[in-house]
Amino acid sequence: MMIDIVKVFLPAVGAFVLGVLLTPILTNYLYSHQMWKKKSGKTALDGTEAKIFNELHKEKEINTPRMGGVIIWFSAGLMMFLIWALSYLIPTESTIKLDFLSRSQTWVPLATLILGALAGLIDDYLEIKGSTNGGGLSLRIRLSIVSIIALACAWWFFIKLDVVSIGLPFGLNGGELYLGPIFILLFLGTALFIYAGGVIDGLDGLAGGVFATMFAAYAGIAFYQQQIDLAAFCATVTGGILAFLWFNIPPARFYMSETGTMGLTITLTVVAFMTDRLGEGYGLLVLPVIALPLVITVLSNIIQVISKKIRGKKVFLVAPLHHHFEAIGWPAYKVTMRYWIFSLVCALLGITLALIG
Repeated sequence: MMIDIVKVFLPAVGAFVLGVLLTPILTNYLYSHQMWKKKSGKTALDGTEAKIFNELHKEKEINTPRMGGVIIWFSAGLMMFLIWALSYLIPTESTIKLDFLSRSQTWVPLATLILGALAGLIDDYLEIKGSTNGGGLSLRIRLSIVSIIALACAWWFFIKLDVVSIGLPFGLNGGELYLGPIFILLFLGTALFIYAGGVIDGLDGLAGGVFATMFAAYAGIAFYQQQIDLAAFCATVTGGILAFLWFNIPPARFYMSETGTMGLTITLTVVAFMTDRLGEGYGLLVLPVIALPLVITVLSNIIQVISKKIRGKKVFLVAPLHHHFEAIGWPAYKVTMRYWIFSLVCALLGITLALIG
């Protein structure tokens, strides 16, 4: 038990320390190469100018570097590699037990974290350099990338791991719902929906606090299920996010941007499914609870678009919801801190539901 606790918490602390130490190097590069948008302004979901948003953020869109999400996946990945290397080069009983890079639990989420992050990094670079008309990869291309990664993961779960159902709590229907091939579509839809919630990266400190809470929650669920390697992975990612958040609190030194949100959202989907049937739990059913801030973010966008098309009126002054709160007069730091509190409550409720189910 003690070694399991150390295995989970030590890499998390290590990723945080690595992230904090590496950030000055990254920020020096980002600022010296002016890795920020050269022109402020954002387009709304319906293609029109987002006037209220642009007015609120006209000074923040430029002169603050993007690509800050590199700290998250690089520090977490480096920590995993260092522990693996230590166990390989000095194979003692303790070092071997600390290694959590395993095919059964962490290969897939690590792969999605890195692949999503690299794809997001390309999008960030193109947006900074303005190499395309929209400044970055088009939404269609980004959704295609997420879909390809998600389908590859769904295939692995379905074919290689023989996962054909999701867990149901309280012994309902024998404790599971058989889906068969529909499982692949559910995986894809979940990944795309959660990815859409990545637009929560809109205020200083907001996305970092929300994502740290969600991954910490799944670390707890995985630990309870005795998926210790997966718990250590989630905790390590949390450590990386906290290192990023240390420098992202107002005023932000950099933004997480797509290299952070794409990798984290796809990986969150994978972790939710891994804590479901593979962990004999209900990781997927509690995802809407733990990730409720992301769910609300997506729904507010959907409601806004539908209302404008059908009624010709907006429901929110600005969508997504966190910008609406800004528009009605809440200071950005108040929105961020209240989202942190809300995320923590959602995480605690999600863990509770996962454990009592």
